[in-house]
Amino acid sequence: MEALFFNVEDGFLEAMVRGYKAGILTNNNYLNLTQCETLDDLKLQLAATDYGNFLQNEPSPLATTTIADKARETLVSHFMYMRANAVKPLSTFLDFITYSYMIDNTILLITGTLHERDTNELLERCHPLGIFDGIAALCVATNVSELYNTVMVESPLAPYFEKCLSAQDLDEMNIEIIRNTLYKAYLEDFYNYCQGLGGPTAEVMGEILQFEADRRVLNITLNSLDTELSKDDRAKLFPTCGRLYPEGTMKLARADDSDQVRMALDSYPDYKQFFDLPVGSERSLEDKFFEYEVHLNKRSFTRQFQYGVFYAYLKLKEQEIRNIVWIAECIAQQQKERINSYITIF
Repeated sequence: MEALFFNVEDGFLEAMVRGYKAGILTNNNYLNLTQCETLDDLKLQLAATDYGNFLQNEPSPLATTTIADKARETLVSHFMYMRANAVKPLSTFLDFITYSYMIDNTILLITGTLHERDTNELLERCHPLGIFDGIAALCVATNVSELYNTVMVESPLAPYFEKCLSAQDLDEMNIEIIRNTLYKAYLEDFYNYCQGLGGPTAEVMGEILQFEADRRVLNITLNSLDTELSKDDRAKLFPTCGRLYPEGTMKLARADDSDQVRMALDSYPDYKQFFDLPVGSERSLEDKFFEYEVHLNKRSFTRQFQYGVFYAYLKLKEQEIRNIVWIAECIAQQQKERINSYITIF
């Protein structure tokens, strides 16, 4: 049924995002990049791709941070163009994607306020997709209580703060616990919204967001081993929309070491393989997560008439930028023997 009406409102933008996806770097592009001897050579190779002359006004010698910033600007301009041309419910879906960046930006400003840093300087480090109308007001706050009240009034994240945190929590809780508490509320809300849309969007995004929730569960578990965080508090940070919920999360909440984490994943072969890392392997658990994320996002492009392609495109491009920065860093630091440790997309 969705195929009958999807193209009326969203067909143009779906065609556009599939066109953008065709410009994602291929294996041959990466082989050319890894042959470069200098960052100026890298600049020339990237000019032959869809990135074009995005570095033409940058003076030599190039810095890897400049390459990362300019590549991100290209991605943000693509996303903002699609957001400007979207109508509901796609516009709401695209807004949900930006909330994760808003959480990171807000946490950055909270950290700066707690440590009495210059918040205007921190504002420059905020991700462009996480900028919202009232974010400048956060920089005026001189203490955590003011900052909390400003977030509650000015930010789209207000429902998540209201549901999970108080001003006192911001002052007393570990900043990573605050971040994970907000992410839990956000992921569950985004998952429920996608399920409410129904059809292929619910199926595609359901699978992607379930993995994102499970990745956070595993990271929280591994990072909280041998810390002061109690098992009950650990369990409160677990999103409830993943494949691991409820049986897997219950076991992981009680895990005392990495071996017990592996045992808890016995019933989840897709996830258990992440821990089968050979001794001396250059691949980390984080790399395994990224590889699986790329696999899910690529697969979303095999389905039509659904919004998952917009999310997938953004995440694939972010992985591509990480790959380019990795190659650029290896060239800049003359570590060519490690240059092939990037994650292939296509």
